[in-house]
Amino acid sequence: MMSDITTIFKPYLEPKEVYKGGKNVPATSQKIYKLSSNENPLGASPKAVAALKKAAETLHLYPDQTDIRLRQALVADFNGALNEDQFLCGNSGSEVIDMVLRAFIKEGDQVIYSNPSFLPYAVFSRWYGAKTTDVPLLPPDYALDLEGILKAITPNTKVIFLTSPNNPTGTYIPKSTLDAFFEKVPQNIIVVFDEVYRHFADAKDYVSALPYVKAGHNVIAINSFSKTYGLAGQRIGYGYTTAIIANYVRQIQKPFLLPITSIEAGIGALLDTEFVDRTVKAVHIGKKFLENVFEEMGISHWPTQGNFFIITPPLPEMEFTEQMMQQGIMVRPVSQFGAPGKVRISIGTQEANAAMVKALRQIVGDIG
Repeated sequence: MMSDITTIFKPYLEPKEVYKGGKNVPATSQKIYKLSSNENPLGASPKAVAALKKAAETLHLYPDQTDIRLRQALVADFNGALNEDQFLCGNSGSEVIDMVLRAFIKEGDQVIYSNPSFLPYAVFSRWYGAKTTDVPLLPPDYALDLEGILKAITPNTKVIFLTSPNNPTGTYIPKSTLDAFFEKVPQNIIVVFDEVYRHFADAKDYVSALPYVKAGHNVIAINSFSKTYGLAGQRIGYGYTTAIIANYVRQIQKPFLLPITSIEAGIGALLDTEFVDRTVKAVHIGKKFLENVFEEMGISHWPTQGNFFIITPPLPEMEFTEQMMQQGIMVRPVSQFGAPGKVRISIGTQEANAAMVKALRQIVGDIG
């Protein structure tokens, strides 16, 4: 008699909510503007592309066994504020998150996050049997519920996710709030601080995780090469933290983890400061343009520190998304992120932004 193999399946791996990334541009003769995945509006870093092409000449060889050269380049990018032992690299920021959870979470541990947020925080945590607790961001401004998080902490809490700027809301955590948080959070908890959109933040009281890492707090900052450097298709990410935490997590890092193309593209991108400056400038110009349009049209939106906006569309979110697509504009409904009825729109090139506004005006005009 055959046994039921499902009896040895882990119960917390039963099919549940899964993370699905943004859709790709469909095959069509229609001009499509993809404003659904927060990609770099200017394309990829030219220095990264050149380095990648050169690396392609050696694809028959194994890549570096470790990520040490990319970590050394990150030390230079941070102007020596951290040393090479304090960085962790992976195939995307999401993989670094996964590595951290694998290193610290066992079945029954608690993970705290705050919706609306990046869905993998919860999904990846459940892969390892964690009990997830959502302490929602506070309406109407999507502010962090500091007291709510502190009250939700139990003896089983191992990881707390913070995000600034936050995806999908574009909001951020002010320095005063973070200072208060790190004063009160227990020292046996890992704080995962997702800052992949940090280059776009221009609020006077915005702060990255860097000063808290330097102060010795148990915080791991998550970063990506997908946004600012335009390497979303290459999948490169990194984290930085204290040396003791990074060296611990690095024990589960597989050898030959990063392809040679990723290592060389990442190093090239870090040298391309001119491209970073152009990207940030283009996003800030686009942000101001779209803010003015949304205000003029009466479209409910939230101030953003990222390269995207979250809005309340003039139609139900799925209907709005479909009508925008019919006009060649891809946007992202974000109910799955914990923001029902909202839609996220990436800031694109001037041409893409103008096309999006034209489509939006058409929809609003048809409703009126």
